[in-house]
Amino acid sequence: MRVALLFIDGVGVGRKDPAVNPLAERGHLLSQFSDAPGPPLPEGGRCFPVDTTFGVPGRPQSAFNQTAILTGEPAPVLIQGHVLGYPNPPLRRLLAERSLVQRLLARGRTATFANSYAAPYLDALKLPRRESTSPPEFTFPPGVQRRLRPSASTLAFAAGKVPLRTLDDARADEGLTHDITGDHALARGLSVPQRTPEEAARIFWRVAEGMNFTFFEHYLADEAGHARDFGAAFRALDTFDAFARAVVAMRPADARVLICSDHGNVEDLSTRSHTLNPVPVLYFGPPAAEVEALATVADVGRTVLRWLDAE
Repeated sequence: MRVALLFIDGVGVGRKDPAVNPLAERGHLLSQFSDAPGPPLPEGGRCFPVDTTFGVPGRPQSAFNQTAILTGEPAPVLIQGHVLGYPNPPLRRLLAERSLVQRLLARGRTATFANSYAAPYLDALKLPRRESTSPPEFTFPPGVQRRLRPSASTLAFAAGKVPLRTLDDARADEGLTHDITGDHALARGLSVPQRTPEEAARIFWRVAEGMNFTFFEHYLADEAGHARDFGAAFRALDTFDAFARAVVAMRPADARVLICSDHGNVEDLSTRSHTLNPVPVLYFGPPAAEVEALATVADVGRTVLRWLDAE
């Protein structure tokens, strides 16, 4: 069995109100609403709205809930709080000890991260990476380098000692830029291929070949939510939707696809803050009783572990 997890930051289940929710004007996979039915999902897909708060006071944040997804553990409950942005020391310890990547590898499974990063960024964070023969894309001034923090996803793979992909891999069609098409990276002066979402989906499944678990993350929707920028939200959501649809359409018979987020944000552009809304978890694949029990974002990680017999 193979499992593909497409993660998109900051997309919740909100009201079908086009004045505040860009998903209300689209028939996207993630156009799921609290007050109206969403569009039918292709390929027999199913949607399960899940909790992001864990009953812990405060607004759900990326560090805690991404850690919950990537460990299968209720991180906000264990550490009693919500942390902005990047994992703090307690979350780093949890990822080091309970990363689902580490646990999969310990049971003889294989895992890979489809995203590609600039080698100087990974080196500055002292994260394991694949070999890169290209000259460094840039250098960090010392002050900037000291402020860099690793994400939950990179820490989860580092815990399993899985080398992360560099932009050399993106250029060799062995990895993807976080924005899927390469446009965002090109605008920042990085040398990467420009792709359609459908081309990116083909590369995703090439990367996933022979892997039990393949992960991809996209965070531009969350940035658009914080900026309350409808244009940026439409661009991010349209691109991710085209990519996700192509991934689902190309799904091999032995693969299961999960699409999830960590907390709400872009579904309510009346505020810059994260929301308390549930998030949609979409499932595409053969009948699986485990998805019926999805209740929180941590259950996404637990489900991956159950499917791959590594719980």
